[in-house]
Amino acid sequence: MHYACCGMNTENVQPRPASTIVLLRRQEPGFSVFLVVRHHQVDFAMGAAVFPGGRLHADDHDPFFEKGEKGQAARSTLTPAERAHRVAAIRETYEEAGLLLAYHAHSHELASKETLERLEALDTRGRLERHELSFRDVLCQEQLELALEDLVPFAHWITPEGVPKRFDTRFYLVAAPEHQLASHGGREVVDSVWLTPQQALDQAKTKQLIIIFPTLMNLNKLTLYRSVEHAIEAARQAPQITVQPQLRSHPATGQLSLYIPEEAGYPALDPELLSFP
Repeated sequence: MHYACCGMNTENVQPRPASTIVLLRRQEPGFSVFLVVRHHQVDFAMGAAVFPGGRLHADDHDPFFEKGEKGQAARSTLTPAERAHRVAAIRETYEEAGLLLAYHAHSHELASKETLERLEALDTRGRLERHELSFRDVLCQEQLELALEDLVPFAHWITPEGVPKRFDTRFYLVAAPEHQLASHGGREVVDSVWLTPQQALDQAKTKQLIIIFPTLMNLNKLTLYRSVEHAIEAARQAPQITVQPQLRSHPATGQLSLYIPEEAGYPALDPELLSFP
């Protein structure tokens, strides 16, 4: 699968590990996804609508997160790298969307509305972003354990070589907790919206939203599914194919295109969306 693109810097930059969560909310018919709109002054995807997420921090590798439910090593099947990606995904989603995918240790229920309201009153999200406390501090204070196993791998994208800012990003699907209300926050995001995948694509086509290429492709893939359960089950069953678009030159025209492997399972994107930022 090929998509036309502009030229790129030939200097190679090592990709930074990053994670993002695709929050799915049930509705009739189908489902919606949560997108945050990034500030125009951030250093990546300025003004774009994206799934909540960001780069891994050193603290995301803390051995503290190896602890499973009630202190047992229930998550030993996760490699240290995979665990850190999931920790980062949940942390970034809390900072940017206000949803906390963590269980109360003594009841195995997701963080309550009251817990989130108390944390919001203490400006916990802001303090995390300003590095005034750690994610571990928040979890210990509230006796919470991250819902690492609830995250379902959906996609793995690596920015093509030759791009000034490169990321090695894992995308995870998860059903949004019904009793928690998503709201954008922090310095990097200025707005948020729930839309069906098709609505998001339609708004990108009419320039109501700026949506970068990987987000467009993953939204397009989500249009294949009829419900939250269908999307999550399909992701559980599908093989994980790493997508690192490759620059190839058309033999006749010389036009540069991005090549996406067919086995990754992405449907063809509407040609009107190909003038991506």
